[in-house]
Amino acid sequence: MQVTETLSEGLKRGFTIVVPAADIEQRRTARLTDLGRTLRLPGFRPGKVPLPVVRQRYGTAVTAEVLEDAVSRATQQVLSERGLRPAVQPKVDLISQDLGVGTATDLEFKVELELLPEIELPDFAAISLTRLKAEATDDTVDKALTEIAARNRAVEDVAAEDLGDRGVAKGELLIVDYVGRIDGVEFAGGTGSDIPVEVGGEGFIPGFTDQIEGLRPGAMRVIDVTFPDPYMSADLAGKAAQFEITAKKIQRVVPTPVDDALAEKLGLASLDELRRNIMRRVQSEYAQLARLRLKRDLLDRLAELVSFAVPQSMEQSEFDQIWQRLEADRKEGRQDDDDKDKDDETLKAEYRVIAERRVRLGLLLAEIGRANNINVSPDEMMRAMQTEASRYPGQEATVMEFFRKNPRSADSLRGPIFEDKVIDFVLELAQTTERVVSPEELAQDPEVPK
Repeated sequence: MQVTETLSEGLKRGFTIVVPAADIEQRRTARLTDLGRTLRLPGFRPGKVPLPVVRQRYGTAVTAEVLEDAVSRATQQVLSERGLRPAVQPKVDLISQDLGVGTATDLEFKVELELLPEIELPDFAAISLTRLKAEATDDTVDKALTEIAARNRAVEDVAAEDLGDRGVAKGELLIVDYVGRIDGVEFAGGTGSDIPVEVGGEGFIPGFTDQIEGLRPGAMRVIDVTFPDPYMSADLAGKAAQFEITAKKIQRVVPTPVDDALAEKLGLASLDELRRNIMRRVQSEYAQLARLRLKRDLLDRLAELVSFAVPQSMEQSEFDQIWQRLEADRKEGRQDDDDKDKDDETLKAEYRVIAERRVRLGLLLAEIGRANNINVSPDEMMRAMQTEASRYPGQEATVMEFFRKNPRSADSLRGPIFEDKVIDFVLELAQTTERVVSPEELAQDPEVPK
């Protein structure tokens, strides 16, 4: 095999590789011979089909198979002998044109690839971090209990004799049918029947609930509203609409006491047990949030401590994914407020920096894991698949079977597990101090790279 290096620029490498025709013919003949031992053709004993007949019938298919295998083996041999680690799948282009059955042409092809950079790991013990800690309080639990009671509230119809001359008041529910129109034309999703609307409450278009105050059952009213911009449906964002409202009945909210009965309704023995469950849940949420803050800080410090070139192909792939999501969000009216007034040239420059940072940190974490033999065990993968399957009650077996038949889908669960293990490894070595903060301070979203 003859190898000529044609490109050595940064992380990019290129080679021209020539595999002698004699080697190709030897591999092709060996494969055809093996195939002849298993063939069953009319007029020949099993396994006794002459080589010329096998070559005539299967020579083209075997040649393609042998060439593909020769290219793969030669490429891997070049990478192995030179200690090269490709960042992405190498690009292969055939130079030889006539490689059919019976030809004596060398196999010549070009290989171009980008390498993984050489990464010098920083001194993790020199990293100083602060782990925030917040404690769940009785007030926090009381607030959660109030919210739980509100979600489990009961309603009762208001009898006509109890209304007197008044219509629906703020805080009450009005059961309505409605038809929405824009420029006199009904629009998709703009109609509803037997819909409970809390007068003065949230959840509808601004101004909707306020304008139905005072309506009595059986009455009809037309109200004018303007959809907010942005809105969940980009086609409606910022547009003026009219709604024809027909009132059907009025209901009042019956407060739910915070007591043992509420706990029993939720499947618990007592209010004390409910309080303990809430305390544990809130404390777990605080711990997860604290870890997220600590992880962000660690990644920021790592980004400051390392500097190496990243493969352009990986950066471009990451940027393309970011840009596709941005365009999809923009189409659906979900674009970040900070991005709305920027032109595409500015946005692309900013997000390319973000893409480069993500790739660099991803490569760094991968190198930390490789250098320290950090792996995801089969048991960890099994638990991850079972957790994912549990999100689909009644379909757990189907999800597990899907993972077994689609290893690449299962591998999508591996990345987060590996990243968490690497983060934990670095945190064990870093200098970490603890600072107690209020839940409000813990929940503050610091300015961090996207």
